[in-house]
Amino acid sequence: MLDDVMSALRNFVAPERKASVGESLIALHLTGQPRWTPRNYTAMAREGYASNPIAYRCIRSIAEAAASVPLVIFEGEIELDAHPLLKLLTRPNPLVSGKDLLGTIYGHLQISGNAYVEAVDGGDGMGELYALRPDRMKVIPGARGWPEGYEYSVGSKTRRFKVDGDASPILHLKTFHPTDDHYGHSPIEAAAPAIDIYNQGGAWLKALLDNAARPSGALVYRGPSGAQNLTADQFERLKAELQENFQGAKNAGRPLLLEGGLEWQSLSLSPSEIQYLDSRNAAAREIALAFGMPPMLLGIPGDNTYSNYREAQLAFWRATVLPLVDRTLEALTNWLGPRFGEGLRLSTDLDGVEAMTAEREALWARVESASFLTRDEKRAAVGYGAGEAEEGGESGDVGDGSVHPIRVASTV
Repeated sequence: MLDDVMSALRNFVAPERKASVGESLIALHLTGQPRWTPRNYTAMAREGYASNPIAYRCIRSIAEAAASVPLVIFEGEIELDAHPLLKLLTRPNPLVSGKDLLGTIYGHLQISGNAYVEAVDGGDGMGELYALRPDRMKVIPGARGWPEGYEYSVGSKTRRFKVDGDASPILHLKTFHPTDDHYGHSPIEAAAPAIDIYNQGGAWLKALLDNAARPSGALVYRGPSGAQNLTADQFERLKAELQENFQGAKNAGRPLLLEGGLEWQSLSLSPSEIQYLDSRNAAAREIALAFGMPPMLLGIPGDNTYSNYREAQLAFWRATVLPLVDRTLEALTNWLGPRFGEGLRLSTDLDGVEAMTAEREALWARVESASFLTRDEKRAAVGYGAGEAEEGGESGDVGDGSVHPIRVASTV
């Protein structure tokens, strides 16, 4: 009997466990301890979004453009005219519309590099969706290093969301960060040095305008022999008179009345100071580069890499907006799709994007002129499904020759 047990133990093969090899290597955090985001979200929002017109316009343009992309849903390769998941994304909760929710998510990603969406059960499965502020959310790493929950704090109140297997009430969207396992790296953080230069340049120009758009001069005291300095009382009185009567835009050009051995010596801008004015445009281009926004769309002077506005707008959509939308829809599909059924997939309807109209028309023209393609192959090439064959018509025709309106996923 004992020999049989030993033999069974020797022949026992443990069930295969599919897990990341690096799992045990990144479990460096205490289990269940919340970890704050390492960046100052408030400072980035204040200095970047609220105080910098270039960053503000980049974030608004990206968020509004991405939220305006029409959404469609597929079951397999067939587009559905209506579905509860698509209805949920159109009206996620009674307070906001679908575009408002998606615009908030895209804005959070640009400022924080992280965006959080909470799913609230309404009783019959999925009920409502809410976007949560990134600066109030903390990731709780588990024993393996991956998040086991999230903690959301508002004032003195805190709520913890637990991640139970694949089901999670929180969807965490984040941008790529090379040195952080739990939080993303925002474009506004990469553009922070250029944002500081731009903001400080604006403050410097404001101070220059307040002083009649020219630098201050110097009052040189040449008193009686042996008296090289003003007394403390004389100095304070002279400074007060200058601040009250001669500084500021309203006193620009007002002549000085000098007495007691005082002489005025004016100063001029140095070449380096004049070049400093041009550095704001260079900083603006760096900010636009970090967000993936062509400078031409922002009216920034300097070298333009696009021959016209339309090309710049198309590059903005292709390189910045559509990849962001596709990645977000893929995450929403993986998170919400299984709750509504199998085989569901959210996608974009590029035919409804006005900025892509010229490119889509050019694609249709090229496909239509390809005589070596069948009608079904042409439909598939432009993002439509094969037409149903009817009696008396070819494959791809519907009796009267019209195309059957079955859509497949639009490709980016």
